Amino acid sequence: MTRNQFIHTLLLCLIGATLITACSRSPIIPGFPESEDSAPSRRLNPDTIADATPRTEPRSRRGNPQSYVVRGQRYYTLEHSQGYVEKGIASWYGTKFHGRSTSSGEPYDMYAMTAAHKSLPLPTYVRVTNLRNGRSAIVKVNDRGPFHDNRIIDLSYAAATKLGILGQGTGLVEVKALDPRQPQQLASSASPHPASIQAQRTKEPDLFIQVGAFSSRQNANQLSHRLTNSLGEQVRIQEIENQGKRIFRVQIGPLASVEQVDSLSLNLPKLGIAETQVIID
Repeated sequence: MTRNQFIHTLLLCLIGATLITACSRSPIIPGFPESEDSAPSRRLNPDTIADATPRTEPRSRRGNPQSYVVRGQRYYTLEHSQGYVEKGIASWYGTKFHGRSTSSGEPYDMYAMTAAHKSLPLPTYVRVTNLRNGRSAIVKVNDRGPFHDNRIIDLSYAAATKLGILGQGTGLVEVKALDPRQPQQLASSASPHPASIQAQRTKEPDLFIQVGAFSSRQNANQLSHRLTNSLGEQVRIQEIENQGKRIFRVQIGPLASVEQVDSLSLNLPKLGIAETQVIID
C-alpha cells in the first residue's frame, strides 16, 4: 500500500467512525433531561434568589407550533395562557442542558428563573407554588418539556432551589399563569418563614392517579373493583357534576410518594389503562 493509499484509507475509517458515533447518539430534545443530569458545584441560597420579572414580550417564532411530536406523542400549544392553573408534579434540569438552546431559541441558563412546559405559549410567566412547604417563585416559561410521564413543569436549577425541591428531585406544585399587564398578580412571592408555613398548612397534599371518568356509576365500580384486586391499592370514586351531568372519576390513592406514582404508571398500561392523570387533593 502506497503512502497516499494509506492516508486515504485512514481518512475513510475516521469518517466512518464519526458517522457511527453520531448515529448512535440519541437526539437532544430541549426540556427533556438526559440521564446523569445533575446540579452544579456552585450552590445557591434559596432565600436570596430573585423572581423573574414578568414583562410583555412577543411570542417566540420557533417555540409555538400549533402542535409538535416528541417520541411518538403529539402535544398541542395553547393559544393563550389566560386563566391557566394546574396542580401536578414538577421536576428540574441542570448541568446537562446549561448553555444549550431552548425551544424558544434562548440559551438555557440553570441559574436563571426559567422553566419548560409542554403546552403554554412561549414565553409565559407563571407563579409556581410548592404545595408542601408554601414557597413560591415566578419563572419564565421559555422551553418545552418535561416529556416524562406525570410531570407538568420542568424547573431550572435556580427555581428548584428556591422552591425547595432540589434534594427530592420532584415536588408537588401549583402552576398559575400571570399577566404582566395586571400588577395585582405580581405581588411579591418572597417565601414565608418556615414557622409561618407550618402554621398556615393544615395538611399534606394527597396524591392520586386518575384512571377513568364515567357517566355510569356501575362502570366506575367495575373498574374500581378490578384495580383493587389487581394492584392491592386503595381506589376511590369521586362524584362530581359537570354541565348538569354526573361524572364518576376513578382514582388510585392516596399514594405515599412520587416514586409510587411512577411505579404504578408503568404497570397500568399492562392492565389496559394508557390515559392517566395525576391529581393533587
